[in-house]
Amino acid sequence: MSFPFDTPCDAELDASGLHCPEPVMLLHNKVRDLPPGALLKVVASDPSTRRDIPKFCLFLGHELLGQAEEGSLFLYWIRIRLG
Repeated sequence: MSFPFDTPCDAELDASGLHCPEPVMLLHNKVRDLPPGALLKVVASDPSTRRDIPKFCLFLGHELLGQAEEGSLFLYWIRIRLG
């Protein structure tokens, strides 16, 4: 995905060091605290997030704008669904 990775985010979730299902559980809780349209950056170290976070976004209607790998970390930029 092509995404300007230096885009300022409204919030960041650091799920590094956590293993499935904890990153997605934290993501679910974080999304509840954000307003519609907010941009959330997620940092995770569990490789299963490469599968789980895109499915989470698809299932709940959030937009996965970009994803990248930086060393042993997996980065995701998610636009919280509108309404």
